[in-house]
Amino acid sequence: MRNANFSKIYIAFSLLYLIILLLGYENFDLFLKPALIPILGFEVYLNRKFPTKNALLLALLFSWIGDIILLFADIAEIYFILGLISFLAAHVIYCVLFNNQIKAKAQKNSIVFGIGSVIIALYLIGMLSVLLPSLGDLKIPVTVYASVISIMVLFAFNGFFVWKNPGNKYVISGAIVFVISDSILAINKFYTSIERSSFFIMLTYLVAQYLIVVGILKLNPEKAE
Repeated sequence: MRNANFSKIYIAFSLLYLIILLLGYENFDLFLKPALIPILGFEVYLNRKFPTKNALLLALLFSWIGDIILLFADIAEIYFILGLISFLAAHVIYCVLFNNQIKAKAQKNSIVFGIGSVIIALYLIGMLSVLLPSLGDLKIPVTVYASVISIMVLFAFNGFFVWKNPGNKYVISGAIVFVISDSILAINKFYTSIERSSFFIMLTYLVAQYLIVVGILKLNPEKAE
């Protein structure tokens, strides 16, 4: 991978940011958080052209916009809603990206895929059953968001069977960790307070984005010159 240095920079900055969060200095969000996803964006941008490159960049762009908007979520509810919309757009793009990713295998295990699909559906039903009573006016947007991220995981799960190794493992792992991150955020905001929630949300979020980006790049390797 030609631009592996950007991955190392991303990991280094992410570790620094997470240590600062763990120590309780959450005010540094304004300085460090907006810089993280653009580093992954440069990793992708400087890579060679591949069919889903622009979609990946666009998903990272909406994620970055969502990151910035959510910095102000404590000021007014509208910022949380706008951040939700931005990440919703990112997940829709990830769905399109995964669906359009080049397939390397002809068949998948229908039984395993069926079981996995049921588990994803049960997650969605379970999460909404926990959150809906306390969502108020946000019932519809949160339901839509939870449905879309579940569909995103389903596309990644389907890709696990039809994409090349090891990229398929990176992407499905990233998608699952993304769901964990959003679940922690939702439970903390709407159901019950989680100690050091900011740290755990960002830990899982940064890992998820990294795994998805690295996975897609591994599925579209540079050709030897």
